[in-house]
Amino acid sequence: MGEKTQNHETHKVIIIGSGPAGLTAAIYAGRAGLEPLVFEGQEPGGQLMTTTDIENYPGFPDGITGSEMMDLFREQAVKFGAKPFFKTVTNVDFSRHPFLIWTDDNTEYHAMSVIIATGASAKYLGLKSEQKLRGYGVSACAICDGFFYKDKEIVVIGGGDTAMEEALFLTHFGKKVTVIHRRDKFRASKIMAERVIKHPKIDIKWDSVVEDILGEQNQQGVTGVRIKNVKTGQTEIIPCSGVFVAIGHKPNSDPFKGQLDMDDAGYIITKPGTTVTSVDGIFACGNVQDKVYRQAVTAAGSGCAAAIDVDRWLNTLEA
Repeated sequence: MGEKTQNHETHKVIIIGSGPAGLTAAIYAGRAGLEPLVFEGQEPGGQLMTTTDIENYPGFPDGITGSEMMDLFREQAVKFGAKPFFKTVTNVDFSRHPFLIWTDDNTEYHAMSVIIATGASAKYLGLKSEQKLRGYGVSACAICDGFFYKDKEIVVIGGGDTAMEEALFLTHFGKKVTVIHRRDKFRASKIMAERVIKHPKIDIKWDSVVEDILGEQNQQGVTGVRIKNVKTGQTEIIPCSGVFVAIGHKPNSDPFKGQLDMDDAGYIITKPGTTVTSVDGIFACGNVQDKVYRQAVTAAGSGCAAAIDVDRWLNTLEA
């Protein structure tokens, strides 16, 4: 551990996170003259950095890569006075005001207000091939990427409501959807499970786990998965062009535990219709508090709302 340093300036707002929510908040906060600091975290740009093609964000009819979009977001934020730093927040103290924030280089920062936009991370299986083929046929968001698999064979991994929703949604595009589940029954709600089981386009592989995802980092991408039946030990290869991992998401809220109200899964709770958290002056936006929509455009919208909420809140302090 290096020597601790202190940033003596008290900043009007510090934004933690640099995906669509954090950078949109930075654009609006910058335009409001708040000179926001943005701590970009371990994955600057957020989950979109692993998305090769985005075709559902308004204003980009020909599509754009995730990294290109986030570069544009960052450029626009900087234009309006945001100051991004490649730092990760490791600890916070929201019990005093100004708030205290510590980063991974042992620097202490003070802020009048904080916007948390740290997002959520999709849970993955942990296979090397899965990481290699993310963006080449491996995805964790059917709404984002399902369109690319028209008339193709698709695999969905999981057994909860998320997996059921993804599988049903993907039947609008794929000619066949295979759901792979490690148990002999789904843990999803009964109505969702029945819809999947009865759907003519969906095949189910019970008691099975994915051992490997086949394919290369090229235009063809994923070509199939190798699965193993956990009861018989038998393996088989299922040809497919897309693999959707639907085993849940984990909000990136660990540094704020014990400081803010969260639900059982760790999503930060905000007051309905706002980005206001349980602590005055702390705001949360994007996927760290949204477990329903999880889209770049909804995250950006809530980032805008957070910046407006912050500006109004800071104005009440000066009144």
